Amino acid sequence: MDTYDLITRNAEEVVTDEEVRELAADPAGKRAYVGYEPSGVLHIGHLLTANKLIDLQDAGMDVVVLLADVHAYLNGKGTFEEIRETAERMKAQFLAYGLEEERTEFVYGSTFQLDEEYTLDLHELELSTTMNRAQRAMAELQSGETAKVSHLVYPLMQALDIEYLDLDLAVGGLDQRKVHMLAREELPELGYEVRPCLHTPIVADLESGEGKMSSSEGVTISMEDSTDELEEKVNSAFCPPTRDPEGDLENPVLELFEYHVFPRFEEITVERPEKYGGDLTYEAYEALAADLESGELHPADAKGTLASYLDELIAPGREKLRELRS
Repeated sequence: MDTYDLITRNAEEVVTDEEVRELAADPAGKRAYVGYEPSGVLHIGHLLTANKLIDLQDAGMDVVVLLADVHAYLNGKGTFEEIRETAERMKAQFLAYGLEEERTEFVYGSTFQLDEEYTLDLHELELSTTMNRAQRAMAELQSGETAKVSHLVYPLMQALDIEYLDLDLAVGGLDQRKVHMLAREELPELGYEVRPCLHTPIVADLESGEGKMSSSEGVTISMEDSTDELEEKVNSAFCPPTRDPEGDLENPVLELFEYHVFPRFEEITVERPEKYGGDLTYEAYEALAADLESGELHPADAKGTLASYLDELIAPGREKLRELRS
């Protein structure tokens, strides 16, 4: 796999392709980032973008993880002391998951977002950005939650973070697209350069294949899950043997194989008794997906294999959480 393919593997969107190809031509020492609002326990959404960060490190880039304590404070997630304790637990889990410690810089937002220069730039963005534009970039609110002024400032800060962290590439889930587009539109007005962006997919709801898997609603997978809990969640997942012809539903089991398992393992082995055809080994996601849809691979066997490999991935983080809580 060449450098460009590695950088863009499993990206839902690349903005822009030309800029990312230029970056791929000389990736050594370039800086890519993802910002996370501290939430304590890593879930499948965090891990999807973490997989991309691992790809970028393998491509030769350095990684910046923004532990967004000021953003969390604006979102009413507790005192700064509480938020930072949560952030430290997240940092330990990211390293346990596989980010290279010597090539990963963890930055608290409060180390630069409260400085005078940043604050003045933020006020400049507030002057030049309409309420409607900020609202379009604003992260989705929980059902019934009333929007506050802080929610409108939040995406403006995310745009500025890309400049102040001295980045070459911004990474985020597809739900961050509007923020990144805001940054590309507004940063030049402050005399700053635009940066390319990569957007990772959103995994479908585990039980239905609709919408997106959410840590606040429904069933999600996290580093807190025991082996038994993980197996139970995966075994109850929606996994039709064929694709939905209307395209309305996704197969979350296949998505987890594609975005979480295959990027981290060179080959996947499905263990089966000889009377059911014996073991199957896959080196590429497409072959596994084709066998599931043809009937060669039974959904129950796919689920059992998925649970085993996911458990191997999250086990170090699970153990780290136990250590931190003991």
